Amino acid sequence: MRIISGEHKGRRIPVPGNFKARPTTDFAKEALFNILANYFDFTGISVLDLFSGTGSISYEFASRGAERVDLVENNPRYSEFIRRTTQNLGLNHIRIYKGDVFRFILKLRNIYDIIFADPPYDLKNIPEVPDLIFKYNLLSDEGWFILEHGRNLDFSGHLHFKELRRYGSVHFSIFQ
Repeated sequence: MRIISGEHKGRRIPVPGNFKARPTTDFAKEALFNILANYFDFTGISVLDLFSGTGSISYEFASRGAERVDLVENNPRYSEFIRRTTQNLGLNHIRIYKGDVFRFILKLRNIYDIIFADPPYDLKNIPEVPDLIFKYNLLSDEGWFILEHGRNLDFSGHLHFKELRRYGSVHFSIFQ
């Protein structure tokens, strides 16, 4: 895994071989951030990264100048890996929350410019995630919610659906 751009551009982060988390591919991540760069000035934005896994997306936002990056990861081994990595990179503005995303959302009172979620593709209640984001008003007025998912889900009928981007087996549904 590597950081594509920003202060830590090109930095490789070795992920333990026994991790089952599937980091977003560099190809898909680069394409997504190229799109985001056309709509957002990363400097000073606030980001929420749900189902963080290895933290790849959070490192990318932090490297590009996001002011606040909050991430939520339920797996203690992954959370510890993220903690060590953020410490090694000096990314002190990343806040790590260990716990269940669905419970975390219910307690959340912050508003974010970008919310990214990359749940396990086999998670049964993925379709609930966009509903919760909008039910609890977690996005700023011009904010985006990006949901990474497999090809078997279709969110085009969702009230806040903006567009779908496909990069191989990776699909990003964007909501606004």
